[in-house]
Amino acid sequence: MSDTFRAVVIEEVDGKPKAGFKQLTKKDLPQNDVLVEVAYSTLNYKDGLALTGGRIARKLPMVAGIDLAGTVVVSGNADFKPGDKVIVNGYGLSETQWGAYSRFASVKSEWLVRLPDAFSMQEAMAIGTAGYTAMLCFMALEDAGLHKDDGEVLVTGAAGGVGSVAVALLAKKGYTVVAATGRPETHDYLTALGASSFIAREDLAQKGAPMAKERWAAAIDSVGGQTLATVLSQTKYGGFVAACGLAGGTDLPASVFPFILRNVSLLGVDSVMAPMHKRKRAWWQLAQDLPKDKLSQMTELHPLSEIFALAPKILAGQIRGRVVIDIAT
Repeated sequence: MSDTFRAVVIEEVDGKPKAGFKQLTKKDLPQNDVLVEVAYSTLNYKDGLALTGGRIARKLPMVAGIDLAGTVVVSGNADFKPGDKVIVNGYGLSETQWGAYSRFASVKSEWLVRLPDAFSMQEAMAIGTAGYTAMLCFMALEDAGLHKDDGEVLVTGAAGGVGSVAVALLAKKGYTVVAATGRPETHDYLTALGASSFIAREDLAQKGAPMAKERWAAAIDSVGGQTLATVLSQTKYGGFVAACGLAGGTDLPASVFPFILRNVSLLGVDSVMAPMHKRKRAWWQLAQDLPKDKLSQMTELHPLSEIFALAPKILAGQIRGRVVIDIAT
């Protein structure tokens, strides 16, 4: 190992968080029980916020990056040995715990998921938090009782990371998928992933009646705000909406009518602190159900050196699908 290595570090500059490249040593890292050499990470919406001055980090300095796939170098836990391939998603990485945009990361062994045999480390990060969250949403819908014959399933933010994986998963499992997007140029891409039809993002972003005409058997929503309120108002009697994001806002300008008159269920989905049994199940199901050819269609590989050019693009909705970050380049 070299004595120093590059990392993306968020520090306080003039009272504001500012991210930049910095050289670290292993002595700079937190003192956790497993040292991982990071091979790949990802770029998610939360990463974009953290890299452009958003107050994602709750303490500074902080290494950015909420996902990692890498190889165990040193372990204080007998369950993990040097050479083991592992994944970490969430657990406060880049918020309360030093994150993944670093050649080495010191992590807690209880955060580790073994890399499934079905995936390379690069493929695991093509899935990343976005794909793992999409699977948690899918699991929540099916656990609640959704069946593929119930009708159309809506995916909002369909061309984004969560949405792309959700479309591919739902289509593979035989669901009729309607993709909501504000980018008509992504229609061919989403059709290839399995979308059967489309609805314009703007149609869901408009405030309407508390209960509109019933259409959706279920939905996976990564947008929030007025979009989520509209989706709830259009969900069929007894339907389900899995909500996992807030790109469109943190408020929910809805009424109780869909819940008490149509028996609609709003299922909150958290990926950051999900219990380990749920994480393992999600990764196992991804290995079974996510077509690798679809995964490659939705993925771009970029070097860590380009991270600051990419961050504003994901916030502006200019990124399609998944971005994998090669930490070594």
